Amino acid sequence: MILGIDKLHQLVKDKKLVEGLCERELNNPEGAGFDLRLGEVYEIKGNSFLGIDERKTPEVKVLASFDENKKQSFVFKPGSYYLMKTVEKVNTPDDILILFRPRTTIFRSGMTLFTGNASPGYCGELIFGLANLGPIEVEIELGARVVHAMFYQVGGKTNLYRGQWQKGRVTTKKREKQI
Repeated sequence: MILGIDKLHQLVKDKKLVEGLCERELNNPEGAGFDLRLGEVYEIKGNSFLGIDERKTPEVKVLASFDENKKQSFVFKPGSYYLMKTVEKVNTPDDILILFRPRTTIFRSGMTLFTGNASPGYCGELIFGLANLGPIEVEIELGARVVHAMFYQVGGKTNLYRGQWQKGRVTTKKREKQI
């Protein structure tokens, strides 16, 4: 079951389900969920490895960071891939799973958003892939709403997230053993 806005607002108040929501999401959200904002943009470089027991992700360089006191945009070049971090942080309880979808303006502009989920027990900012697949540059203001989060009630027992990506970590420093 997807949770509605009334339940989500109560969970934000009681459990800090989502921290850092903008005024629009606190007072007048659309649909059944919250829109999350572009907080940081990263370039990836180097190499990556995903093994059975170990992994290493590419190095990252911060290209842009949201500052609520300053309007700033980032231009996404055609054919380029970036990582992004949300402004908001989530604190997912043991009976909630969060799934993500791009806002339609993203794909209407030739971009695509690569998302995953936030498992029960995950706490932190969210990291997504963002690629410009279109033929034009796309300018997005930092702090703009780019992804829609849908919150699902989980029936039955869950295992809490125990992975190494807790707290919004963007990359690994070296090859590391997977948990």
